[in-house]
Amino acid sequence: MKPIKWDSGLKWDDPNLRWGDPSYQLEPGDPGYVPPPQPPHQPPKKGKKMKRQVYYPTRVAEQIVWLENFRNKLGGYATPLGLTSDQITAAVADARWLLYVLQSWLPAARAWSLACTDAAADAQSGDGSTLMVLPVFTPPTLPTGVAAVNTGALDRTFALVQTIKDSGGYTEAIGSDLMIVGAEQLAPDFATLAPQFKLTRVANGVNVDWGWGGFAAFLDMIELQVDRGAGQGYVPLTFDTTPGYIDTTPQPSAPAKWKYRAIYRVNDQQVGQWSNEMSITVGG
Repeated sequence: MKPIKWDSGLKWDDPNLRWGDPSYQLEPGDPGYVPPPQPPHQPPKKGKKMKRQVYYPTRVAEQIVWLENFRNKLGGYATPLGLTSDQITAAVADARWLLYVLQSWLPAARAWSLACTDAAADAQSGDGSTLMVLPVFTPPTLPTGVAAVNTGALDRTFALVQTIKDSGGYTEAIGSDLMIVGAEQLAPDFATLAPQFKLTRVANGVNVDWGWGGFAAFLDMIELQVDRGAGQGYVPLTFDTTPGYIDTTPQPSAPAKWKYRAIYRVNDQQVGQWSNEMSITVGG
């Protein structure tokens, strides 16, 4: 045991304290000593998964490459992934139809649209020497083995990809070969990362059009601040987790300039740099 004083900074409800003259605190080994409660077991934290980009491309030319690769290689993994022949046949048919639409039909339709524009111009301002014939759209001939399928072919493909990833036989190597895993996404440089946004007046306030800058996987939210020119400088406006925010604060009757700035946040801490200051005239 050890002597203590009332101002020793100890808690009055400590079961090992004995107040009196003298006062003392029980220590391990002393009769009546009560050991401190053990903290609850904390399961080990799971490591974060590698952040990856979306596997399906955004550009049509790259989508064509992806679909061609998927339809050609899917059948080779039917056994390890537990896919039936019907699933393979349907998926290949969907991919072939999408390839036809993107690679043949869509360019032909766009070319016909341009021809229609030219025809409209001729109809209005042609030289008047010939009888006009309007262009007629003739879709490209379906390649051998390609047939129309029900709408939603790409959604069905995405659903099958998820089934593949949930399969017990799925491996990272299979995913890479089928191109159903995106490339590893590099973390942003927080020394220079700063939000970008635009301001526009809308019927119910000021629209702050912000986004993640391509780094949504690494960020939690954005902190928006506003300076309404009232002598207070910048004050908090909101902490937003969904791109796009409308400031519905009532506007003054006389024209005034409001200024905004933003910074990203991770784990409730500011990260990166403040954005450039943006301003907009309100009121009036």
